[in-house]
Amino acid sequence: MLRSAVLPNKFTFPFLLKACAALPGSPGVVLQAHAAALKFGFATDQYVSNTLIHMCSCFGGEFLGDARNVFDRMAKSSAVTWSAMIGGYVRGGLSSDAVGLFREMQASGVWPDEVTVIGVLAAAADLGALELARWVGRFMEREGIGKSVKLCNALIDALAKCGDVDGAVAVFQGMEERTVVSWTSVTDALAMEGRGKEAVAVFEEMNTAGVRPDDVAFIGVLTACSHAGMVDEGYVYFDSMKMEYGIDPKIEHYGCMVDMFGRAGMVERAMEFVHMMPMKPNPIIWRTLVAACGAHGRLELRESITRNLLNEYPAHEANYVMLSNVYALTQRWEEKSEIRREMSKRGIKKVPGCSLVELDGEVHEFIAGDESHPQWKEIYMMVEEMARELRRVGHISATSEVLLDLDEEDKEGALQWHSEKLAIAFVLLRTPPGTEVRVVKNLRGIAEDDVNDNFKGASANLSRFVHSFEI
Repeated sequence: MLRSAVLPNKFTFPFLLKACAALPGSPGVVLQAHAAALKFGFATDQYVSNTLIHMCSCFGGEFLGDARNVFDRMAKSSAVTWSAMIGGYVRGGLSSDAVGLFREMQASGVWPDEVTVIGVLAAAADLGALELARWVGRFMEREGIGKSVKLCNALIDALAKCGDVDGAVAVFQGMEERTVVSWTSVTDALAMEGRGKEAVAVFEEMNTAGVRPDDVAFIGVLTACSHAGMVDEGYVYFDSMKMEYGIDPKIEHYGCMVDMFGRAGMVERAMEFVHMMPMKPNPIIWRTLVAACGAHGRLELRESITRNLLNEYPAHEANYVMLSNVYALTQRWEEKSEIRREMSKRGIKKVPGCSLVELDGEVHEFIAGDESHPQWKEIYMMVEEMARELRRVGHISATSEVLLDLDEEDKEGALQWHSEKLAIAFVLLRTPPGTEVRVVKNLRGIAEDDVNDNFKGASANLSRFVHSFEI
């Protein structure tokens, strides 16, 4: 177009910028497209600016700052503008910023649209912010925002990931129209909650309703069989993918099967299944096997697999942590220390376990031994009071779970400042008796053993792991 001497106008650039957003492997394109918008004088147009925000945020990292600069300089904004920036924060893993921006949007008087609400629900799911997800559901009801299938699916996903599986099921049951995504979301939610038989029943109901399952739906039902110990049923579903539905199993489906055998204690069968796979096993499958070996006392096999993983993927911190934990379990402290030294030499840091709790619309994050919270002194005093009360009723700390070369007294101290205990102590300080507490974790399966690691701002990319109890 430019070579033909046809000048672009303000309608040209949104399409150009959307095309650039679809090229995440070419960050230089972002700079060139942005520069072109400035050169031709259209960068301040509202529609062009909205697409600039979208394009920059699709690339994440430093480009998120560029997106925010465009956002802050806009003289006039719409729901599309706010939604683009909120969605960018969510894609970039900055869900707390997304929620904060949504609060600003409300204060500014701009009415959220469906895209905004979906973005906020994604942020709530990422943070484990149940009350925010529930509030969005009430907001949809109160303000009459149309309950589209996509919006209901997003609400189901958010409630499920925040631990309110019954709430997710209730939304699903109230839907007039359902897609395979709707059915799959509920199947996944029940499976991750450990309600495998209910999840399988939903999957079967989907078939009865005439909705054809896709490959993602099969991941849900295989996960359900894995968590419920339904090995034979899982094998039948796995075979039916190809035989009945013409779906070639992907590596994720093979991973579900390995997990299913491992959870059932069938470690040898899991190993045989891995060797029979038509594709090369990825690190996730090997780590699934490592977890199975650990759960069923196969420490030698666990060490062998972990060593192979470390040799093949020397840049992945989880492999070092797993091997370190093997050495700790067998009290080989010098070898454990050597692994830690190797991590340090390579500049590899262990992602710290963190616990998050939501209170009064705000998400508070804690890591082991954390002193960054404004109320940390009061929190630590409450933890000590909790420990005294536990000892008074006969509780004995499970010091065997501490994978550090410490004496028993120091191991008890390590357990005492665990991030979950800090989170619980904080809620005890700030809420009346009988309050339900939900603690969300960012990690699964890696011991939180580096009590003195001074990490700040731990990642909040949460797995579906929620403890719920009343105090």
